[in-house]
Amino acid sequence: MSASPVPRSRLTIACLCAAWCRTCDAYREVFDAAAAESRAGGRAVSAHWIDIEDQAALVGDLDVETFPTLLVLDAGGVRFFGPLEPQPETLRRMLRSAVEAAAAGVGPAAVAPAVSALAERLAGR
Repeated sequence: MSASPVPRSRLTIACLCAAWCRTCDAYREVFDAAAAESRAGGRAVSAHWIDIEDQAALVGDLDVETFPTLLVLDAGGVRFFGPLEPQPETLRRMLRSAVEAAAAGVGPAAVAPAVSALAERLAGR
């Protein structure tokens, strides 16, 4: 008898960046590829590239100091929030870890109220 599959909730990933950040420019392709790989693996993924200046209303009171900064959430809550080395394998590993933690029943990360508010706005999109 095989184990029943783990329910797959939508994974929302957001990269917070700035138009003037050259590191973010180079990271955009990595971010888009990781989202596409997750979708190809059968996961429902909503990916958002957020310019913190152009989309200030969406970002709200959140102060982003390091780029790129990633937000990963699912139905259980925020799984990751913080700066991430702009390398493809680092992003893939972090996304796998977030999915595995949710599947194992690990609760969401504790985050600041401004991060929770952004997560709620993204979840409502």
